[in-house]
Amino acid sequence: MAKQFGKVVVVAPDAPQSGMGHAITIGKPLRMNPVHIFGDVEAYQCSGTPVDCVKLAVDKVLHHKPDFCFSGINHGANHSVNVIYSGTMSAAMEAAIEGIPAIGFSLLDYAYDADFGLAQQVAHEMIHQISSGQIPKKGLYNVNIPNVNPKKYKGLKFCRQANAKWKENFVDRVDPHGKKYYWLTGEFQNLDKGKDTDVWALQHHYASVVPVQYDLTDYTLFKQLTGS
Repeated sequence: MAKQFGKVVVVAPDAPQSGMGHAITIGKPLRMNPVHIFGDVEAYQCSGTPVDCVKLAVDKVLHHKPDFCFSGINHGANHSVNVIYSGTMSAAMEAAIEGIPAIGFSLLDYAYDADFGLAQQVAHEMIHQISSGQIPKKGLYNVNIPNVNPKKYKGLKFCRQANAKWKENFVDRVDPHGKKYYWLTGEFQNLDKGKDTDVWALQHHYASVVPVQYDLTDYTLFKQLTGS
């Protein structure tokens, strides 16, 4: 799909990387090998994290900064607080740190055989709009796609990140050797009743588009502390 807009090069992890956040590989070798699974698209699999993939792509594959970085399409939601844990969004954020416009795409479906048809449609819509200047090119966007029938899809909606969190629970279990271990479970809680959030948009069959940034400065508090 992205080939319609220019040359595409893929560098992706060789295994699932859910919850990796902005982790990088330190203290062990990184391996990267070419693969031939996307037809004539140049592609590589990497033993490292999503962020490692971006770093290696720029330094060892492309040898220059690309026009765009598209990360995903991820299985499962990366809306609200999930953006902090997301390897998909961290790859896009790493590109943004390098001055590369970037978009992370996530589909709200964890199924192994998930239908990515609507996700491809949304990705095409976003890439077209950013390429044509309808959306500012210089940016970092977190795009989540609802798991709905394409006929019910209402379009892109620009949103803010919802105030939501996970209520976590660690279940005590015992392995076959009699040793205790813990299994993380949790319940997603939306604490935000606003109608301008990514969670609201997705619940109402929109694809949420949240502009994000890697600068974590609390500027309101900064102004209070400095009197500026």
